[in-house]
Amino acid sequence: QVQLVESGGGLVQAGESLTLSCAASGSMSGIQSMGWYRQAPGTERELVASITSGGRTNYADSVKGRFTISRSNAKNTISLRMNTLTPEDTAVYYCAARVPDPDGVLYDIWGQGTQVTVSS
Repeated sequence: QVQLVESGGGLVQAGESLTLSCAASGSMSGIQSMGWYRQAPGTERELVASITSGGRTNYADSVKGRFTISRSNAKNTISLRMNTLTPEDTAVYYCAARVPDPDGVLYDIWGQGTQVTVSS
């Protein structure tokens, strides 16, 4: 079973940068992709960025050009570099890993989340 632990959240001012990290442990050979999601109060959880096992990345339109997702296979971690942060980026950020169950059906494993607050 894969376990995910996020770190790096905090309080920053608008225009500043922050890097989130997600350390994965457990059985990681079946991970299809990993990603970062966020959820602000009163809103649904949304995809921020994802990266497949082959290295293909995908970003939400709202973060393209500002955020960069990367992966370190050796360290079993993914990171999210967030530049030019705005108050609209304030949310709880969750790391997720998509893995197959014994029948091959894909499902997501979630980390506990880390708070990112951007002040204006």
